[in-house]
Amino acid sequence: MSVSLTFLGAVGTVTGSKYLIEAANKKVLIDCGLFQGFKQLRLRNWSPPPVNPSSVDAVVLTHAHIDHSGYLPLFVKNGFRGKVYCTPPTRDLCRILLTDSGHLHERDAEFANKHGFSKHRPALPLYTEEDAKKSLKHFRAVEFGHTFELEHDLAFRFLPAGHILGAACVSLSVGGTSILFSGDLGRSGSLTMPEPATVKQADYQIVEST
Repeated sequence: MSVSLTFLGAVGTVTGSKYLIEAANKKVLIDCGLFQGFKQLRLRNWSPPPVNPSSVDAVVLTHAHIDHSGYLPLFVKNGFRGKVYCTPPTRDLCRILLTDSGHLHERDAEFANKHGFSKHRPALPLYTEEDAKKSLKHFRAVEFGHTFELEHDLAFRFLPAGHILGAACVSLSVGGTSILFSGDLGRSGSLTMPEPATVKQADYQIVEST
């Protein structure tokens, strides 16, 4: 079975994580992060989506940090209609982080309009708190260690990453080929986080190495 992997973010920078897998007649996005930091990076959030959201069948999140989840409200607003799979703690954290992100985008736009420093008239938020709430309706929680089949010969499992609450590595199985997405990894020996899983075999590894 042929598999295509396209890097749509976190290349040349540490934010905007998005990995597009095309296999088994499906398109799956691993993470859907917002670009943060320097202005030239933030401006990339305003560009047309790097893939047509309506053509993507599912999104699988490694964890809730905005550089991995924060583009979801805009992705849904632009036409994504599939499910967003994540661990239960990631779902719960996204309820807080995404709505807060939408609120902050609205406040930033209000501030720009009040003080007149935006070249846009009026300045608009990238997305709103209501957009974020709508995106949360697409979430579906999957427990650690449970093999979830997206399609025949296309399945994934979440493994503990030890980064933040609910953070996971994604072990993707495509027609017998295993692809491991590390997400952000925590350290071993933490007093507050579970140990990152030990993975003994994968055909390919996509590692966040910053």
